Amino acid sequence: MDSQVETEAKPDIEDPEKKKKKEEKAKAKELKKLKALQKAEAAKLQAQQASSNASKKSERKIKRDAEEENAEDYIDPETPFGEKKRLSRQMAKQYSPSAVENSWYEWWEKSGFFVADSSSSKPPFVIVLPPPNVTGALHIGHALTSAIQDTIIRWRRMSGYNALWVPGMDHAGIATQVVVEKKLMRERKLTRHDIGRENFVSEVWNWKNEYGGTILKQQRRMGASLDWSRECFTMDEKRSLAVTEAFVRLYKEGLIYRDLRLVNWDCILRTAISDIEVDYEDIKVRTLLKVPGYEKPVEFGVLTSFAYPIEGGEEIVVATTRVETMLGDTAIAVHPDDERYTRFHGKFAIHPFNGRKLPIICDAILVDKNFGTGAVKITPAHDPNDFEVGKRHNLEFINIFTDDGKINSNGGPEFAGMPRFKAREAVVAALHKKGLYKGAKDNEMRLGLCSRTKDVVEPLIKPQWYVSCSGIANEALDAVMDDENRKIEIIPKQYAADWKRWLENIRDWCVSRQLWWGHRIPAWYVTLEDDKMKELGAYTDHWVVARNEEEAQIEASRMFPGKNFQISQDPDVLDTWFSSGLFPLTVLGWPDDTQDLKAFYPTSVLETGHDILFFWVARMVMLGIKLGGDVPFRKVYLHPMIRDAHGRKMSKSLGNVIDPLEVINGISLEGLHKRLEEGNLDPSELVVAKEGQVKDFPNGIAECGADALRFALVTYTAQSDRINLDIQRVVGYRQWCNKLWNAIRFAMSKLGDDYTPPMEIVPDVMPFTCQWILSVLNKAISKTVSSMDSYEFADAASTVYSWWQFQLCDVFIEVVKPFFSSNDPKFASARRFAQDTLWVCLDNGLRLLHPFMPFVTEELWQRLPPARDCARKESIVISDYPSVVQCWTNERVEYEMDLVESTVKSLRSLRSLMPAKERHERRPAYVLCRTDAIAEIINSYELEILTLATLSSLKVLNEGDDAPIGCAVSVVNESLSVYLKLQGALNAEAEREKLRKKMEEIRKQQEHLTQIMGASGYQEKVPARIHEENVAKLSSLMQELLSFEQASQHLERDIAAEQESH
Repeated sequence: MDSQVETEAKPDIEDPEKKKKKEEKAKAKELKKLKALQKAEAAKLQAQQASSNASKKSERKIKRDAEEENAEDYIDPETPFGEKKRLSRQMAKQYSPSAVENSWYEWWEKSGFFVADSSSSKPPFVIVLPPPNVTGALHIGHALTSAIQDTIIRWRRMSGYNALWVPGMDHAGIATQVVVEKKLMRERKLTRHDIGRENFVSEVWNWKNEYGGTILKQQRRMGASLDWSRECFTMDEKRSLAVTEAFVRLYKEGLIYRDLRLVNWDCILRTAISDIEVDYEDIKVRTLLKVPGYEKPVEFGVLTSFAYPIEGGEEIVVATTRVETMLGDTAIAVHPDDERYTRFHGKFAIHPFNGRKLPIICDAILVDKNFGTGAVKITPAHDPNDFEVGKRHNLEFINIFTDDGKINSNGGPEFAGMPRFKAREAVVAALHKKGLYKGAKDNEMRLGLCSRTKDVVEPLIKPQWYVSCSGIANEALDAVMDDENRKIEIIPKQYAADWKRWLENIRDWCVSRQLWWGHRIPAWYVTLEDDKMKELGAYTDHWVVARNEEEAQIEASRMFPGKNFQISQDPDVLDTWFSSGLFPLTVLGWPDDTQDLKAFYPTSVLETGHDILFFWVARMVMLGIKLGGDVPFRKVYLHPMIRDAHGRKMSKSLGNVIDPLEVINGISLEGLHKRLEEGNLDPSELVVAKEGQVKDFPNGIAECGADALRFALVTYTAQSDRINLDIQRVVGYRQWCNKLWNAIRFAMSKLGDDYTPPMEIVPDVMPFTCQWILSVLNKAISKTVSSMDSYEFADAASTVYSWWQFQLCDVFIEVVKPFFSSNDPKFASARRFAQDTLWVCLDNGLRLLHPFMPFVTEELWQRLPPARDCARKESIVISDYPSVVQCWTNERVEYEMDLVESTVKSLRSLRSLMPAKERHERRPAYVLCRTDAIAEIINSYELEILTLATLSSLKVLNEGDDAPIGCAVSVVNESLSVYLKLQGALNAEAEREKLRKKMEEIRKQQEHLTQIMGASGYQEKVPARIHEENVAKLSSLMQELLSFEQASQHLERDIAAEQESH
């Protein structure tokens, strides 16, 4: 304290203006000195070239020998599980994904870097992982979800948020039951009915315990920074209690009810499925299709006509695409205004196979008198339209199918027991026999197929539980569409229109499923002692809904006081999407008022595929608003669907399904085949699948690593609808990781063991290239952050990639090499600045890249020396995301470097046209500058151009100087042309053609712009700013054309001189 007072008592007072001038003078002196050194280095560059080539060979040999002696220095020591990775003394000479991605995740997880704190003062950012199905291993679509979400969550965590990413698994009712039933049949030749419900459910739990681990392991291998302390399963105890609570609350509010309606029935699964689990296939003409359970293909797209006898001797002709359903016909409808059938009003047709009397009814809603015969058979129990007719006319509803799709006793003894499509043939044959068959013709139709089993969906009348959706759907609709009070933003925004269309036309949601695996419906049927009918569900008013059996007993006693009764729970289970729809609530502890629920609900973003916008997203919003009191998330980001490189859907039967682990670790073709053999494919499907693999992956899949896979997947998100995934693109990013690796190796060799980074960076006193790389780093940071903010992940990834690849590696690292090529003390200052800038770039660049590529960035960042007197974070995972440093931005320097790069690009382009053996030789070049300002810039950065363009010398020419002879020429812009010395004779014709094409291109641009500016009304319509830009552009084009004409004249002069010398 005393010393501080003493220091403050005797300040050195200096005039601020004088101080400022002194600093500027010192800065100018430093830059002048640096430029002089750079010029000297440029002059020495050519002389050093010859001797350095010889010395490099001997250096390489010495180095190689040393490395061979110390091979162990390049191998990472073994790291005990969960401890911080132990790195090799020396960086390996090449990047190896398996070596780099080893051990980091276990340490991250054990260190608690991914755990969110519900009592934190940081702003929350929450994502719920769409719970993958428990049925098996993850596929590449899950990897896309994981890559995108982890990129978001890592970025937010590094940006100061209390970031929570909740993992979970879905019990996947239908999907899981199908898989386990297939397994039972394949391994033990048993059905679920053979072993009974209890044993079957036990089998499924065993399956879950076996494969659930595989899914979680894959997420970890992908680098997914999930908070595993909050991991859950949709059928664990807490989630199951929450599902029951939700059902009970919705029932008590009148939003869940039981009704007898037509449902979409799957005869293979023997369960109802929802409308959005039905895929439709358009049949244009008579078509044979393979149907599960039938050896021969079944014919569809046929309209069969037949006659019903009418009382009194006449007949009436009807037509149908499902002739077997005539066994359940209970009426024939005609239009009331159709005069052809007026005489039949009030009469009856006679069913030919059972004698049932079918009333002829008039229905103007259903019947179009101009379509077909104008008479329509009515099967109320097996057709949605007929169902409505049945209700309007109080018809009999006769179900003719068993749950597994056979004809039941209502179909008559002649057909009972037949599978429905065999009965179709039998009914046609029987109609023939009775002389009632009238023919068949092709008929266009839409055929509904179960998305799970591909079975033909059969409309059946069944009592089911429904959620009333109209009210809650309106709230979900407003949450997205209400401009005044929008609560959810959908990205990409075109899907908001789909949201609107679906929710405006929503039907009540059938939530009961006739499965054994799932949440048992918390409803009990009360059978009274004096009930005449004892079947379950016989009386619609005998149901009670309760949280458990004890509560159900109490409720039944209240409903039926003094009665003797028994209760039995509904055997059905809830639709899987019901529990999934509650997921954002239940993972945070709902219905309990937990700390997590208070801190993290609503969540921040829901990221998923656009294919489940209605299956899952809409239902979460409806249930979240109703039960949670608010929308479950603020944004919905919908990623594209992944297809193979040919644009085909991924399918096990095609052999084109890609396992993320196979891309990460690599796999041989034999390994791919083995994976297929271990699956559930039929022998015929296995052959096709193997052929597909041979075609697509003849050499298997190369080891790419998780970082390369993640980066490739994120860059693909620019394709908003579908991704055609080419594994070669992933391989390309794996090779790019090697480029990063080598950049750090170079840096480490130039920083040295004793290097300590600076406390702060002052760009103004630094060499030009150091100022430039910091300025463009600033731009990359700004663009990356703004792209991430607007969910443009491909743009963000591309920005980071471009900075690393095209600015840091291709330019900066190459340009600073001369500073390190000798130990000349004159270069000490430039060398130190280059070291500091290199360190700052690598530190910021690795943190910028980390959310996309977590493993390689952690490993490389850990190798960087920490900043002096600064406590560095333990891991890059919890370090700060880079932010813009205002004083680094320098537009002038960027403009000048753009000019340098354009010059270099033109010189490289000229070099690329040379014979292959001459391309790598250093040679003289000339730059013709048409303004003093341009000449000054080129003169100032001679060393940079020499280095980047691999030149032996560079001479700056002014407008009045003679153009050099024996050179290839290229016009950079209207103020700048470059000449590269050739060894042999000019290829006159090729040079002429090149210049002619360029001039023609400029003339076209000039004519186009002149035409625009000369159009009527141009002056009045075009803003002044645009007009000024057009004038400047036109002037620039005219100047550029003059430059090309001048270059053409120089060429002709060169050609003439060469011809004279011969």
